[in-house]
Amino acid sequence: MSDNGRKSPPAAGLSRRGFLKGMGTGLVGSTALADGLLGQQASGAAPKAASRGQDIESAVVSLTVNGKKYTAEVETRLTLLDLLREKFQLTGTKSVCRMGECGACTVIMNGRTVYSCMLLAIEADGAKIETIEGLAKDGKLHPVQEKFIEHDAYQCGFCTPGFEMSLKDLLDKNPNPSLDEIKHGLAGNLCRCGAYPHIFNAALDLAGGKKGGR
Repeated sequence: MSDNGRKSPPAAGLSRRGFLKGMGTGLVGSTALADGLLGQQASGAAPKAASRGQDIESAVVSLTVNGKKYTAEVETRLTLLDLLREKFQLTGTKSVCRMGECGACTVIMNGRTVYSCMLLAIEADGAKIETIEGLAKDGKLHPVQEKFIEHDAYQCGFCTPGFEMSLKDLLDKNPNPSLDEIKHGLAGNLCRCGAYPHIFNAALDLAGGKKGGR
């Protein structure tokens, strides 16, 4: 969902290929993050170390989730997924493989889909996050959610939040994707129940296309 869509339009959840590429970025980001944390530590800001010379154990992160600002002190090893679910009680983002393979934990961070299980919470400091809880507005489901229901595009439902976030991101960037573009954009999300034809039909309906998602 990245190289094939997640990191450049048409975007969707992070694909395996995209994730591997992203690891390079992650290393760069980690370096920048370390610099940032060290800088904060030098200025007496949030990051805490057990004692002088030891690794940083916790840090205060602030991020905006679905338009609401959150701040929390977290262990530096905590993932964004666990921050959302355990600290903020936003459990719509599912924890499934925790290996960056299934896409169930897909969220949109700063306009790009990411696997929240593969990002540290401290890497999301200052970011704008969209989760499945933010799709419905004023008691009305998002069109993506409505079409998933209409086309019966789910079975067990564990993968559904990730698929819907990936599809939302795809449609935000490409309102009229072809079937191939939809498949490409959702390539980073896996459905063990095999509801792909229904999911693709829901996406095509949103894109104004024809049914036949196989």
